[in-house]
Amino acid sequence: MSNKTQNKNTKEPINKIPKFNSYWIYGIVLALFIGFQLMKGASNITNELSENDFNTMLADNDIDKISIINKDVAYITLKADVLTKDKHKDVNKPSLLKDASAPHYTYDFGDLQNFENHLVSQKSELNLDFDRKNDTKPNILGELLGWLPFILLIGLWIFFMRRMSGGAGGGGGAGQIFSIGKSKAKLFDKDQKVKTTFKDVAGLEGAKEEVQEIVDFLKSPEKYTSLGGKIPKGALLVGPPGTGKTLLAKAVAGEADVPFFSLSGSDFVEMFVGVGASRVRDLFKQAAQKSPSIIFIDEIDAIGRARGKNNMTGGNDERENTLNQLLTEMDGFGTDTNVIVVAATNRADVLDKALMRAGRFDRQIYVDLPDLNERKEIFDVHIKPLKLHKDVDLEFLAQQTPGFSGADIANLCNEAALIAARVSKKAVHHQDFLDAVDRIVGGLEKKNKIMTVTEKKTIAYHEAGHATASWFLEHAAPLVKVTIVPRGQSLGAAWYLPEERQIVRTEQMLDEMCATLAGRAAEKIIFNKISTGALNDLEKITRQARAMVTVYGLNEKVGNLTYYDSSGQSDYGFTKPYSEETAKIIDQEISKIIEKQYQRAIDILTTHKDKLVELAEVLLEKEVIFKANLETIFGKRPFVVEEKVKKKVTPKNIESESKVDSEKETEEKTEKENKKIVESETESSEDKK
Repeated sequence: MSNKTQNKNTKEPINKIPKFNSYWIYGIVLALFIGFQLMKGASNITNELSENDFNTMLADNDIDKISIINKDVAYITLKADVLTKDKHKDVNKPSLLKDASAPHYTYDFGDLQNFENHLVSQKSELNLDFDRKNDTKPNILGELLGWLPFILLIGLWIFFMRRMSGGAGGGGGAGQIFSIGKSKAKLFDKDQKVKTTFKDVAGLEGAKEEVQEIVDFLKSPEKYTSLGGKIPKGALLVGPPGTGKTLLAKAVAGEADVPFFSLSGSDFVEMFVGVGASRVRDLFKQAAQKSPSIIFIDEIDAIGRARGKNNMTGGNDERENTLNQLLTEMDGFGTDTNVIVVAATNRADVLDKALMRAGRFDRQIYVDLPDLNERKEIFDVHIKPLKLHKDVDLEFLAQQTPGFSGADIANLCNEAALIAARVSKKAVHHQDFLDAVDRIVGGLEKKNKIMTVTEKKTIAYHEAGHATASWFLEHAAPLVKVTIVPRGQSLGAAWYLPEERQIVRTEQMLDEMCATLAGRAAEKIIFNKISTGALNDLEKITRQARAMVTVYGLNEKVGNLTYYDSSGQSDYGFTKPYSEETAKIIDQEISKIIEKQYQRAIDILTTHKDKLVELAEVLLEKEVIFKANLETIFGKRPFVVEEKVKKKVTPKNIESESKVDSEKETEEKTEKENKKIVESETESSEDKK
């Protein structure tokens, strides 16, 4: 049977022969040694004699030699003429493994002293001529079995040491215990290039510009040093998860023509004391040898956390030693090499201040969540491998995904392709993307979930309350879709299209709170009862009200105060930054804000109760309704949101605008000159007259 099979998809031969491992040699040698010992012992062991047979042979003077081995057993060798007898012919058969000088019989004599006395007496009485000697033979197999537990312990220790130092069988010295202090950074240079470039990074224009400048500095440093500038020591990429920090670093590796060392902050962490600092030294040593070069440390908060925050650690904290070594390498004595450190984290608030100061990380580049235009650019990148239908509207999808990061959009495109493939479509349609948004935001549909008629009606009026209140509130987000089909942990859901604001005013927050509380208010108006279904709503509005009072200073009684600590130091404190009396006032004001908006929601829904009931009945019938259904019931929304058009300022735009201005100026000049000519001609004509 062939050792190679073919993959059905690629139709390429796949080799199933396992890779060679050096441990196989040790195993084969050990197996051969044990087998040889066993076969050797088995081949030399002959027939055992009973006491009567031994005494008979002894009396007949058939024995040529008696060897007492290890004071335990006697090996009997017969005389040559005796071996010709019929009863002894089987013991002298030739064998491949049998030694010619091997004994013919063995005899277990019991007590050694009695046996020796018996031999002496028989030899003198019967005038026997056998030879007797005492001998010792080492039992290698027995000794090996005795040492087996210690061998296993040593083998386990070596195995775990290799695993902790980079994996057994790893290439070269990285897998050995003595190279545990070596850097684990992966090197990307001319031989191994990264294919990702800045063209593959959508959005992030400001971040790309700053990182591009670092790459340009390493490519042509004389452009900057000629003016007296110095190379920056480091750049820190800060931002929420999934915004493209690591992707930006990959683009730096793809764009730069210099060696690029990539590793994670956790690669420095080890259970052995001093290993982290040793790896930092080795990393910067390698980078200095290949300078100019770039070091990228992903998730630097693993080693860069502020020192002295945890009082439970001992005096010799390994993580702090690693951080101290990193600080020294980045800006200490003798750091004049062209090595730039690029790091990424989403927890900049916990980093040590010494790491963040100028001279180490000179630049902090904030990578924010993408806005509308950037989301469209990200969609353009991730839809390239997809087969799209003509009805896909990327502009609408970008509007439907506020708050999505680049990783979320990539997941959305993949989920849309999976949904389309699930129903055997030949292309990904626009509805598949909308279903993917619902799947990611709300969870998987559970149409078979058992619900009573009362529960379904309660959910319908709850969701209709949200929709009705948001329709008649100016600053509430416009509604897109309402459903009472259970999704994930929710029994019903409403999708809105929130306005992307840079700042939020008080009335905007209050309108959003009122629309959120309208679900419970609808239950109160229709059924005169409330349920536990508003838990998520209550959690949301309580968080908003607390932020209004304690963070943003939007409450008149508490005043223009904030108890928010952006440095994150308050997380380690045991006391509140306000008194008990102030805490009581804060609780009262939060309760007042929430109850006022709840009453406001009740008033709105009471005014439009007939439309609320009509919407809930339509929702019970169709289970899913859209904005068009609301316009049929309520009419056009009375508030028109002014569209915002973001215009990017680029050198091309500036040039085109300047060209337009210059053209206008030239036109004005020509018009003035024409006027002057006309005036002069009229004057001359008048003079002539």
